[in-house]
Amino acid sequence: MKALVKEAAGPGFMLKNVPVPTIRDDEVLIKVRRAGVCGTDVHIYEWDDWARGRVKPPIVVGHEFAGDVVEVGKLVTDVREGDRVTAEGHIVDGRCLLCRTGNAHVCPFTRIIGVDRDGCFAEYIAMPATNVWHLDDNVSYDIGGIHDPMGNAFHTALTADIPGSTVLVTGCGPIGIFAVGICKAAGASRIIASDVNDRRLELARRMGAHDVVHPGDAEAAVKAVTDGLGVDVVLEMSGVPSAIHQAFALVRVGGRVQMLGIPAKPMEVNFATEVIFKGITIYGVVGRRMYDTWHQMTRFLRSGEFDPTPVITHRFPLEQADEAMHVIKSGEAGKVIFEIA
Repeated sequence: MKALVKEAAGPGFMLKNVPVPTIRDDEVLIKVRRAGVCGTDVHIYEWDDWARGRVKPPIVVGHEFAGDVVEVGKLVTDVREGDRVTAEGHIVDGRCLLCRTGNAHVCPFTRIIGVDRDGCFAEYIAMPATNVWHLDDNVSYDIGGIHDPMGNAFHTALTADIPGSTVLVTGCGPIGIFAVGICKAAGASRIIASDVNDRRLELARRMGAHDVVHPGDAEAAVKAVTDGLGVDVVLEMSGVPSAIHQAFALVRVGGRVQMLGIPAKPMEVNFATEVIFKGITIYGVVGRRMYDTWHQMTRFLRSGEFDPTPVITHRFPLEQADEAMHVIKSGEAGKVIFEIA
């Protein structure tokens, strides 16, 4: 089969023929139809400090996908050949304290497809049946293939109290834009989206943001719609230190800051004035809650109130991986997907 492979240390991916995966008795083989391209893939493509410290080539990359089950292990009872599926890409041990207390999303033994084991930028992928998630018939492969980043957005938004709340979203990459649409569907009373990129702000408005602003105008926008109090919830999606400080400044006293964005390096925080004396709650977001978040995604998609389609702006075949990486780095893309079959 053809696959995008991180063959050796250094920039770039290689499209090459590799063997079709063989499955264990508790796994299924999935023919990949669509695969989402993520910032993590860009890090691996560029071979930055994080990638050098984490990824061990050679490895098939990619961790967001949807497709059809074509083979089922003999111990699998609830997945069948022909099923349309996506999957949770974090493979956990299932037996540690965290997994057994409903916190598998922070399992210390997690292995991620496309990072720690072969991924989905390929014609086929093997997955544990327990990680497989069935798609409704009316959910396209395009939308199925981006459940992973949508799940991050659902986790970030819906672990806060969104109905009726005023919400500031700092950082309108694809996950931030998804979060705007989720907050809209969940009944937020006012959504302010902030980013430096006008193209991304346009997508945020299409997904339901009431106000779209550059970071320098965010404070005035927040004060104008909250009588100077500050927003109830900030979804910090960028990881930019100035945006993190702004999140702490613009959330109201007693409010909540949901942190998904990852700073590139350690940063200083004045915990006394920015956090403690304001009485705010900070929630760190890792992946998707297994499998609460997945049920939320399915229900929101079924409702028709949340449609992530506008966030998808570019589609490429695997052969154009370099072009896909370029358009992501340009900042002019929403969600980018590979059309594989």
